[in-house]
Amino acid sequence: MTSSPILRIAPLGQPPWETPNPFLFCVHHVDRYPAGNDALGPVASLAGRDIGQDFAGKDGWRMYHGERVPGFPQHPHRGFETVTVVRRGLVDHSDSMGAAARYGEGDVQWLTAGSGIQHAEMFPLVHRDGDNPLELFQIWLNLPAADKMAPPHFSMFWADQVPTVTPSPGVCVTLVAGALDGVAPPSPPPRSYASRAQSDVAIWTIRLSARSSWTLPPAAPGSSRFLYFFAGRTLHVSGTPVPEPAVVVVDPDSAVLLEAADSEIEILLLQGKPIAEPVAQYGPFVMNTRTELQQAFADYQRTQFGGWPWGAADPVNGREGRFARQPDGSVERPEVTRGGS
Repeated sequence: MTSSPILRIAPLGQPPWETPNPFLFCVHHVDRYPAGNDALGPVASLAGRDIGQDFAGKDGWRMYHGERVPGFPQHPHRGFETVTVVRRGLVDHSDSMGAAARYGEGDVQWLTAGSGIQHAEMFPLVHRDGDNPLELFQIWLNLPAADKMAPPHFSMFWADQVPTVTPSPGVCVTLVAGALDGVAPPSPPPRSYASRAQSDVAIWTIRLSARSSWTLPPAAPGSSRFLYFFAGRTLHVSGTPVPEPAVVVVDPDSAVLLEAADSEIEILLLQGKPIAEPVAQYGPFVMNTRTELQQAFADYQRTQFGGWPWGAADPVNGREGRFARQPDGSVERPEVTRGGS
């Protein structure tokens, strides 16, 4: 009898979720925001919320660190990358390089923090007459020591540039990183760990319609592979029922049969070759040693990683459509505008 490719199953629980090396962090934000006001914050009262630290989920949504608009005002990073996959809603980005963006509704932002950057991630509620639902994944991908001090860089993958593959009837795989069946997503930033062919980094979302199935092909030997079953009812993984949201750690050397029972299933896949280096992390900085962490804090206090050109710590972009403004002032926009843009 063939042994099961499942190495471990654990309840998914509240994010942040456990991640495999080379990943550091994964959160799934789902917020049912109400209508927005003139400042792009919620019309609803903020009474009873721990403003500036609101993670309670009261009424199905959170302000996070925002005071007027939900989100994450000005904060620093060094030594890793953030990959933000926005499935619904919009995000306003501003950073210490002078770059800004509004993206969402299927767009992906890939930010290499490298030697140091400050940025803000705000969630503008652009719809005045209806709800403003938001759903996104934010994933932190480590950088090897050789690239931890790379220049900061951000890339936008607009929704129409993020490919999907239908490897089996009723199955759709969205490719943020890593190719499948000869289809490849846009290239990661140049100093990304994912830009190294041997890294085997894959970030996919997999949707199976009810009673559909697909055999996930093996990964490269030595990779780590986690499947986050985050939506739907009973998923079968190589014949083993997984009845509730769970993280399923699988053998990368094995093909894995995924089967949906009587409901649509959604899975996030994170995969990659581990970075065989020590990890020293404190808050927004990820380095290899404690001494490097101390230097990161000292550098931030001294330089502010280039300063903050935006005035407010929580800038939003009015009612402008989706766009990305690079540090050199050049502006790009998606070819297809959707979802409040």
